[in-house]
Amino acid sequence: MNPHQHNKGLLRVLPPRMNFLNVMAIVILVFLLITGIYSQFAEVPADKKSISLSVLASDIQKGNITSLTLQGDEISAAYIDGSITKTNKEVDASLTETLVRFGVSQTQLASTTIVVKEPSGFGYWLVQLGPFLAPLIFIAFFIWILSRQVKGAGVQALSFGQSKARITMPNDQKQKVTFKDVAGAKEAKQELLEIVDFLRNPKKFIEIGAEIPKGVLLMGAPGTGKTLLARAVAGEANVAFFAISGSEFVEMFVGVGASRVRDLFKMAKEAAPAIVFVDEIDAVGRARGSGMGGGNDEREQTLNQILVEMDGFEPNEKVIVMAATNRPDVLDSALLRPGRFDRRVVIDLPDRGDREAILKVHSVKKQLADDVNVSVIAERTPGFSGADLASLMNEAAILAAREDRTTIGQFDLIRSIEKVMLGPERRSHILSVKEKEITAYHEAGHAIVSSVLPYADPVHKISIISRGRAAGYTLKLPLEDRKLQSRKEFLDDIAVSLGGYVAEQMMFGDLTTGASNDLQVSTALARDMVTRYGMSEKIGPVALQAASGRVMFGSGVNDRDYSERVAAEIDSEITRIMTEARSQAEKVLTDHKKVFEMIAKRLIEVETIEREEYEKILVAQGISMKQKSGQPEVETLHA
Repeated sequence: MNPHQHNKGLLRVLPPRMNFLNVMAIVILVFLLITGIYSQFAEVPADKKSISLSVLASDIQKGNITSLTLQGDEISAAYIDGSITKTNKEVDASLTETLVRFGVSQTQLASTTIVVKEPSGFGYWLVQLGPFLAPLIFIAFFIWILSRQVKGAGVQALSFGQSKARITMPNDQKQKVTFKDVAGAKEAKQELLEIVDFLRNPKKFIEIGAEIPKGVLLMGAPGTGKTLLARAVAGEANVAFFAISGSEFVEMFVGVGASRVRDLFKMAKEAAPAIVFVDEIDAVGRARGSGMGGGNDEREQTLNQILVEMDGFEPNEKVIVMAATNRPDVLDSALLRPGRFDRRVVIDLPDRGDREAILKVHSVKKQLADDVNVSVIAERTPGFSGADLASLMNEAAILAAREDRTTIGQFDLIRSIEKVMLGPERRSHILSVKEKEITAYHEAGHAIVSSVLPYADPVHKISIISRGRAAGYTLKLPLEDRKLQSRKEFLDDIAVSLGGYVAEQMMFGDLTTGASNDLQVSTALARDMVTRYGMSEKIGPVALQAASGRVMFGSGVNDRDYSERVAAEIDSEITRIMTEARSQAEKVLTDHKKVFEMIAKRLIEVETIEREEYEKILVAQGISMKQKSGQPEVETLHA
């Protein structure tokens, strides 16, 4: 257990919403409670009637009184009829002397029982001291409450700069993760085995004079398993794991982030060997000098402290810093120099084999039916990250449970692919007859252009059932994974994106807002071809746009380092690419108008066409199916 977290829990005081008015209300209630308790002891019973000594003496002489009780100066008289009266005796004389003075004879006194009670006990002292103790208790309680508040504020101020890292100790088997729990990422695991070996046996490295990297930066797209890999390194090495997010260093007050960094590294050194893991380090590790926040920016001070702590390590300290980010391009250069994060591990999206292994890991605790084939699911999920595949398996389990089935079938997994990509079906989102017809022709336009063009991906499914924000969608999947895309493939992808736009104009002589997303995607792709990939013959092999969000030499993301003339040429090239793609889509739909209309009418009838049925229609109309490859993409019509 983290001693700092334990102390912080013990020193937690009054709730933060308790202000002065709350304290006053509590004090008043306590005072009223003390007053009520005192009144119960001090109150005179209502059934005792007060009489004078002369009346008491007369009743004794008449024989109406059976007993007398003397307690202090108070006399209680019990009558034959059961009533009780009271009176006070004379201070300077005894009870018998007082009664004799009032004419009561010795015989009459002898016939009356007289009981003397000594004034003692808790009630007596409470009655006597209550008027003095009650105000003192009230004042003492009030001072105690105020002192608790002042102490609590001091403790909170002192603990404000303490680290909020989550700690996983080596003996915590419940949270322990090893490389067996991480499927895929073979190269990344091989690279990290050196770190594991150093933490297990640092002596052989130190004796030969080798220094293990002090910092390891895990880079990859969101959901690829960076955090899981960091935990697996700690689990394999059987060392303490300190995990914290970069945003947890940043607070409203300047200096808190640097203080938390110092506290985090202090705890890690005390628990060495250990791994310090900073998730989303770009939250505090962005390039300095961008002009954002001024010279006293809290993020810069936190980054400076991280740099100092990492540079101050000795080779035998056995503390390794790991960090994760999906934006390595925005990190400060001082973080990436040798001696800091000099070991960089890239974690790519899983390929087909890795996806199959990841699906098997996430299906261990799932009840799968006999017809489940995870290799088919791996084929249909190119571009999915490990987190996407975990969500896919979970969605399939939810679908099966919702339909009161005890096992997960292949059909559930197939449906969950589209749910993860586009969202759940919105069957309640009923289109009008006209909108349904427009959507069908729009999606049929995407599908036909994609099937005819030689460098586009094959169509796996067409649907006009709403999912998420899409009124319909065309699912295109490559036949194999690949890392590179050519200019011809980009041009065909843009033409496919415009297939729905062209189909609407061709069949209805009008345009709708459904093609808005297609235009955004295709225009962005055309701009990247011109400004990033050098795929424009007019502009040439020049990169005119840095990676998105990158800050270089203090320049912001919206700055550009080319002239207005070049900007106009870029816009002209983008327009040319889009116009040529539109013409290509028009030619395809015009040449294959018969099959295009056939697919659209079939969609209106059945709403969804799977790959097998779709390819049968194409082959029947003389369109041969070619082997194609490319990146996964879904063309959608947005309502």
